[in-house]
Amino acid sequence: MPAQFFLLITGYLILKHSHHPHPTIMELVTTENQTMIAQMVRDFGAQYIKPHMMRWDETQEFPKEVFHKLGELGLMGVLVPQEYGGAGFGYVEYVTAIAELAKIDGSIGLSMAAHNSLCTGHILQHASEEQKHKYLPKLASGEWIGAWGLTEPNTGSDAGNMRTTAILDGDDYVLNGAKNFITHGKSGNVAVVIARTGEVGDSRGMTAFIVERGTPGFEAGRKEDKLGMRASETTELIFTDCRVPKENVIGQVGDGFVQALKVLDGGRISIAALSLGIAQGAYEAALQYSKERQQFNQPISNFQGISFKLADMATEIEAASLLTYRAADMKDRGLNVNLESAMAKLYASEVSVRVANEGVQIFGGYGYTKDYPAEKYYRDAKLCTIGEGTSEIQKLVIARALLK
Repeated sequence: MPAQFFLLITGYLILKHSHHPHPTIMELVTTENQTMIAQMVRDFGAQYIKPHMMRWDETQEFPKEVFHKLGELGLMGVLVPQEYGGAGFGYVEYVTAIAELAKIDGSIGLSMAAHNSLCTGHILQHASEEQKHKYLPKLASGEWIGAWGLTEPNTGSDAGNMRTTAILDGDDYVLNGAKNFITHGKSGNVAVVIARTGEVGDSRGMTAFIVERGTPGFEAGRKEDKLGMRASETTELIFTDCRVPKENVIGQVGDGFVQALKVLDGGRISIAALSLGIAQGAYEAALQYSKERQQFNQPISNFQGISFKLADMATEIEAASLLTYRAADMKDRGLNVNLESAMAKLYASEVSVRVANEGVQIFGGYGYTKDYPAEKYYRDAKLCTIGEGTSEIQKLVIARALLK
């Protein structure tokens, strides 16, 4: 348990349920944990992220040392129980941490979220006790960085048609194929990889494997040159006769796709939190600028055209926040969040894009330059409507849940 977390008073989101018969009507009250985590992230960001983030963005450098330091604060194993070396918190604290990081730099928030919810989250939710004790302490401490491989060049949302295969040969599975758009595909120390062990299109024909960096036949491919989130590393994973021992199978053979869908339910909450943080950062920068920028001998915030933009931005952010924290609270209470996480991810990501767009508009010509933060929020926000299921896929998930 990281020493810094002993400062935090144990306790989750306080829920003051009304007498309304609907169980999701509640008042959300920020806990001392959330307040202290938020302040810790702000202090950390001011020292270790802000001075360097534009250089990382320009060069697409993945600042691995920052994530080792985040591990020392407990932020690389927020959801991991203390028995496995994690912080032992819930989704409410997790959302707080991601949003605060994303307010500073979306790239750092994205990588922290992907490490926690995908690779680490998959092992936490579905691995054996032996596997948890072997891998979680290294991941939760930030000593190791995690990657997660589902997407392939020809199968994004259509994951059931994946071509990467795993064929049993003696005591090993032999993996062949490629994954792409993999966060930490080059720098990750370990990856959870879903490969096909059955027929194409069979939802029970895919299996999850833990593959360590350095395994023969496992290598990183091309690194993507991205519009935004440029300090968050995104590469291919390539498997060429890569032998993975049977004991590295997570859960049962054939359960990989079903496991991945459950992991993505939680992952959507993390992308909603990422979206929320970017939107808050873009809004706060625009608000401050509107008070300082003078035109016609007065601050531009005095003009209705600007003040109405700010009003819309603030209102949409508040709505996105409520959806995101509701999904986080339900996840903490062990409820099914398939619908709520998709709603939160859909709405928060679209809000993030709209708010970042209006932020550039409020900055005017300066919003189009790298001297001000508006353009980076604008570039970073767009990934949120694409990653971990596009907005269109979220609508599909929502519609299916409603029409059951």
